[in-house]
Amino acid sequence: MRPLSFLALAVSLSLPLAVEAAPPLVLAVGGEPETGFDPIMGWGRYGNPLFQATLLRRAADLSLAGDLATGWSLSDDRLTWTVTLRDDARFSDGTPLTAEDVAFTFNAARDGDGLTDLKVLKEARATGPLTVELELRHPQITFTGDLATLGIVPKASYGPDYARHPVGAGPFRLVEWREGEQLIVAPNPYWYGPDIPFPRVTFVFGAEAAGLALARTGAAQIVAVPPAEADAAPEGMQVLHVPSVDNRGVMFPMRPAGGRTAEGAPIGNDVTADRAIRVAVDQAVDRTALLALAVNGHGAPAHGPADGLPWDNPEDRLTETGPDAARATLAAAGWTDADGDGLREKDGLEAEFRLVYPASDSVRQALALGVAEALKPVGIRAIPDGRSWDEIGRLMHSEPVVFGWGSHDPSEVFNLYDSGFAGRGWYNPGFYENPAVDAHLAAAEAAETFEASLPEWRAAQWDGTTGFGAKGDAAWAWLINIDHSYWVSDCLDLGPIQTEPHGHGWPITQGLPGWRWTCE
Repeated sequence: MRPLSFLALAVSLSLPLAVEAAPPLVLAVGGEPETGFDPIMGWGRYGNPLFQATLLRRAADLSLAGDLATGWSLSDDRLTWTVTLRDDARFSDGTPLTAEDVAFTFNAARDGDGLTDLKVLKEARATGPLTVELELRHPQITFTGDLATLGIVPKASYGPDYARHPVGAGPFRLVEWREGEQLIVAPNPYWYGPDIPFPRVTFVFGAEAAGLALARTGAAQIVAVPPAEADAAPEGMQVLHVPSVDNRGVMFPMRPAGGRTAEGAPIGNDVTADRAIRVAVDQAVDRTALLALAVNGHGAPAHGPADGLPWDNPEDRLTETGPDAARATLAAAGWTDADGDGLREKDGLEAEFRLVYPASDSVRQALALGVAEALKPVGIRAIPDGRSWDEIGRLMHSEPVVFGWGSHDPSEVFNLYDSGFAGRGWYNPGFYENPAVDAHLAAAEAAETFEASLPEWRAAQWDGTTGFGAKGDAAWAWLINIDHSYWVSDCLDLGPIQTEPHGHGWPITQGLPGWRWTCE
């Protein structure tokens, strides 16, 4: 990253802003998408794809509405979606968007190796100029999430360089991308939506300190700010704390030690394989204290992967919490401190494990340290251990890790807890497996409607007997949901704002086409 370019940008952009009714916007709202802007490779999954249009979109209240789609229906056997497209959609090069482009995009995403997992798709086919069928291999009600996140690319011009030269039918077109410095976009003149008042929007990349400097000189209108800085907005800007489901939690290896992955990474941990240890961790941590320690209080306690969303089950929350409850849980399971050294043992095994976190992440470091301190009084020794992501990829099957997730789509819950995802990528690295949970998750995906799926999602978390949550297997100890904090110009009206997902992908830009400038 090049801080000097930020200073030059601050000087060059500070003067015009005082005289233009709807000035160019400058945003410093997150990291640069190093792999570019290709939806087939995962761009747009956690935020506004900017350049591309999607079949559906999520409104501020997270309900689904049509974007490219004017109608969509699911067959009686729940295997085929039929989607009708609007007739006025054009790509930013002026060519019309048709059903052939939609079919091409979905089939390419199915066959690609990016973050967009469409293995459930058997075939997408155009059945008319503005009608497409999406046939699934098996029922999956959360496929609607893919309809709302996969941006459509042009079949005729899509190629290897698309990620760096995107052409889409969304609200913006690419003007310039200086990698490592900035991205400039302008309204797509062919977009079917309302007029966008800003002649261009510049996204600047670099260190947090440089973004703060832009805000303080009046050269940026929105800046994502770290928790420690959030409440000290400069003159002319206001603080915005956006609630999110951007969560952090401790993922536990569930199997006893002994196995190895195909790549040779160890699997299992004899300490965390004991449910009592996992429950005691959940009971012992003070989530309010962790919020104060890690994010200056800007967030909310987390108890599951989707707190407050329709598929969350609040009945899963533990009622007996705190150090005394944790000590009772451990003692009842045979974990005692026979030698009085403050560390519990069971059958010769000490209650000790490493607590791994990405060394580059100060929030997760603070959480690891806070959890370790909370566990000392109950007789568990957690040793915070900062590592690179490559190292975490090898350790995560055998050591607890502070991970983060958070999605508007319950398919993430499926991926985190279904046994079919055990050891597959980052989703279920602890090798969690519970046939009853698998059955609930499968029933949720096979439901006739999204509303009909909700009881099964909740039952997977806790069905009164078992579940992946704290009252059941306690496969994770969820800690906090992080507010996303921004400084926003007093002259900028952002309109309704979503509860934001995990921070990848600039989620604050979800409503960017509807932003308005309010100053003369």
